[in-house]
Amino acid sequence: MNTEPRKEHQWLQKLVGKWTFEAEMMSPDKPSVKSEGTETVRSLGGLWVVAEGQGEMPGIGPATTIMTLGFDLEKKRYIGTWIGSMMTHLWVYDGSLDASERTLTLESEGPSMAGDGKTAKYRDVIEFNSDDHRLLLSYWLSDDGAWRQIVAASYRRKS
Repeated sequence: MNTEPRKEHQWLQKLVGKWTFEAEMMSPDKPSVKSEGTETVRSLGGLWVVAEGQGEMPGIGPATTIMTLGFDLEKKRYIGTWIGSMMTHLWVYDGSLDASERTLTLESEGPSMAGDGKTAKYRDVIEFNSDDHRLLLSYWLSDDGAWRQIVAASYRRKS
């Protein structure tokens, strides 16, 4: 049980620090809205990262989010969770790093954006442009089989 961090765990450490973000949220039937906030990411034993975000959710008010990410050595996959103070669903991540080691793609399933009581597939993509700038792009798999972008967030490192 005493696992030493491996290369995959070390990649996650790039997220550690204090960040500011600007986000645009898109909806199929509404105009896009913008928000901003902060995120603090800490390491948990060099094997996990825990990210706590604070920001204003348009139409909702102040919101807090918590994301955990790690690498499962048996599955050879990145895994994690995401929760937000604005919803009751626990999002469970399963993903992989691309060959360039710049982009982590995380798959999840949750309530459909169509509001029809069904579940849908989602994809969060974390892409590093540099050590101090990263993007988070979120997509929803719509009923027509196309991935639709629902969030574009730009993160800048404060420290």
